[in-house]
Amino acid sequence: MRADTEGIGEVLLCGNPNAGKSTLFNALTGGHARVGNWHGVTVGALSREARLHGKRLRFTDLPGIYSLRAMSMEEALAAEYVSSHKSAFLLFVCECAQLERALPLFVALGKGRRCALVLTKRRQFVRAGGRIDGSALSLAVGVPVLFSEGKKRRTLKEEVFRLSEGGGEPKEGPLGGAYRAAGEALSLADRLLTNGLVALPLFLGVLLFVFWLTFAPGLAGDLLKRLVTDLFCGKLASLARRIPSPVLRGLVADGLLGGLGTVLGFLPQILLLYAALYLLEESGLFSRLALLTDGFFSKLGLSGRAAFSLLMGYGCTAAAILTTRGLEDRRMQRRLILCLPYIPCSAKLPVFLTLSASFFADPFPAAVLLYALGTGMSLVMALFLKEEARPFVMELAPLQIPRPLGLAKALSFQLKQFIIKLGTVILAFFLASWLLSSFDWRFRMCGVEESMLASLCGGLKFLFAPIGMKDWRIAYAALSGLIAKENVAGALQLFFGGFPYSAQSAFAFAVFLLACSPCISAIAASARELGLWQAVLNALFQTAGALLLSYLTYFLLTGGWGYALLLGLPAALLPLLKRHEKFHRKRRSLPQKLHR
Repeated sequence: MRADTEGIGEVLLCGNPNAGKSTLFNALTGGHARVGNWHGVTVGALSREARLHGKRLRFTDLPGIYSLRAMSMEEALAAEYVSSHKSAFLLFVCECAQLERALPLFVALGKGRRCALVLTKRRQFVRAGGRIDGSALSLAVGVPVLFSEGKKRRTLKEEVFRLSEGGGEPKEGPLGGAYRAAGEALSLADRLLTNGLVALPLFLGVLLFVFWLTFAPGLAGDLLKRLVTDLFCGKLASLARRIPSPVLRGLVADGLLGGLGTVLGFLPQILLLYAALYLLEESGLFSRLALLTDGFFSKLGLSGRAAFSLLMGYGCTAAAILTTRGLEDRRMQRRLILCLPYIPCSAKLPVFLTLSASFFADPFPAAVLLYALGTGMSLVMALFLKEEARPFVMELAPLQIPRPLGLAKALSFQLKQFIIKLGTVILAFFLASWLLSSFDWRFRMCGVEESMLASLCGGLKFLFAPIGMKDWRIAYAALSGLIAKENVAGALQLFFGGFPYSAQSAFAFAVFLLACSPCISAIAASARELGLWQAVLNALFQTAGALLLSYLTYFLLTGGWGYALLLGLPAALLPLLKRHEKFHRKRRSLPQKLHR
């Protein structure tokens, strides 16, 4: 048997899982290797000889592999087999739709050896609107490129036999060397970005840079905000105040431009945050951050996948809640949904900047502090709800440079969603607020304290009295955030033109906004995942807890230690009660009997 196989050429079929290797193996050898539309079908090296025109080749079908750094026994087997058979001809099998993702691995495996690239599932790729030029691709990567579909089995077999006898490494095209160098650079970057000592400080530095660019005075976010605010609240509002009719003048200048202009002024900073999140996600850095932080999140009863949802929460809580569907553990999903409302979403940004601008010329440190505080609240909630986490397995997205067109489309979509929200929900709120706060029950123009809104909401003035704000307008502004968090900043502008109370009250108010229930959209997203009643109960408990937390914060800041102790003691006992529940079990009236 050994003598009979001496001198036979060998061809290795390797590539990502579910790329079509086993199907190609069967087509070339006439074998019956098991195939399936999922990864892990091939778990060992399967070899079979094939003959053509009196020549023989031994084809070996290898398990799927994502990276040379094996994460499973099958990947380790495939990597070891390829490296130990240097003289074998390598057929790297790849889906057309996954070409960009698989090429770095192909570069690593094919360096210094004879190889070819086989593309599969071309029809599916073309039906989805894709196009691929095999000749141009071959010129770019410097190796032959074959398509497995659209050819007769014998034709494909003849091409493979011809390439395997070509001898020597294929000539590199004009772009091949550059691409190989880029692939090696990506492999080095990937090693650095999965090293915690390098990657975690880098991620932290990127986030701080984004906050600095967005909030610091004189930089992009601040300059764009001033331009938009001056346009709406300055020039256009000045023109609106020339309207002769007092009713129409108040409607346009105060009800529309005053409120909407304030909220619209924060749009550039919101788009900067969304742009940063998009670049982190599309570049593949998000998945590496999830990998690096899995050890930390496992101590909180979560997994590295929580990093995706938590970072998405800085953009939109509702969207972040929907991303929790990717979690396989249903209980972990529930816990993560309870933690997400504490992450400051982009809609809270106008409120934080409105509060900060009332006391600081530079709102950057205050904004960063509030974002860090909200993140800390989320992690504390995760720790309180902690349960044992399951093992974490995920696939790293390929490192790549995000496309400018993709970024432009993502930002235009967010801009469209913001404008729709501004022109519907927020506009309706401001018009209703102006109307109710400008007229009495006889529909005569009046001051705020004599208005319909004052009589309807007067009982709310005690809601924030413990934090130094016995004012129904503050309570109305805070509760309006249940519709959309941007309403809070607009209501403060409509009633006060800023924030009229002390810094201690402002900070306690910010704590309430950090910890209270998210907006209606996020509650609806939570209802889709947890059920309506569970989502409503969560929102009620979060809002009540946020009120108590704001009281506790104010008492600590103003020296009311007795009240702070009174509020803080039940919260300190909650972990003990939770720990006791783990040992609680129902008593049985009679011992169980064992029968044989």
